[in-house]
Amino acid sequence: MRFDPLALGRHTARRVTRGQARRYYRFRPARFYGGTATADCLGCNLRCVFCWAWQQVHHAPRWGHFYEPEAVAARLTAIARERRFSQVRVSGNEPTLAMPHLLEVLGRLPGDLAFILETNGIVLGAEKTWAAELAAFPQVFVRVSLKGCTPEEFARLTGARPEAFFLPLKALEHLLAAGVDCHAAVMVSFSPPEARAALRRRLAEIHPALADFEAEELILYPAVAARLARRGFDYVSAWLPSGEPVPPP
Repeated sequence: MRFDPLALGRHTARRVTRGQARRYYRFRPARFYGGTATADCLGCNLRCVFCWAWQQVHHAPRWGHFYEPEAVAARLTAIARERRFSQVRVSGNEPTLAMPHLLEVLGRLPGDLAFILETNGIVLGAEKTWAAELAAFPQVFVRVSLKGCTPEEFARLTGARPEAFFLPLKALEHLLAAGVDCHAAVMVSFSPPEARAALRRRLAEIHPALADFEAEELILYPAVAARLARRGFDYVSAWLPSGEPVPPP
């Protein structure tokens, strides 16, 4: 039985928010994007079989602590200044489950720090007005991560209803219409070439630049590899955490 990710997101948001505060389980410097101060939030509206943060996703209310927006912004800024980073982000689970909190964080960050919003696009695709809210912050760049290349792949990888595959595509439309810088990233490790080609054509219909999407590939952390094996998932490409390529099983 496939679930509705919007309903799951609303249920999860009630468990990981308290007023304007949200649960986070760590704040850290990260190597991604050339160096990024990162706040790892809790709570997601998908259940991706390849997720590296599986425990945090499934048991979000048992992890971390509540932080008000000003505390999140202060911690991100302190890490960025100490490491001389020019970028910050919220990652780990799904940042858009608590949009009022996220917008408050953005409003409290220094304007010289770029903010990278990593999202699965479910919330932004369902509610157009959030793109307009994000447009008020010119330092925001949105990376919309599609989980697979087709509705069928999306449903198998995430557990969600296949029709929800189209919400991240709508998110890209909403962001572009609002003038928000964005691009698409796609988990392609379970997708045959023809599915990738079809998605490129679909993205090009939204905007030609989107066809040149960022390819995400499976990282075989031990827990992820064990989960895939238990569920009988095959993949066409993967990498070890050390950066070595792994041949398909």
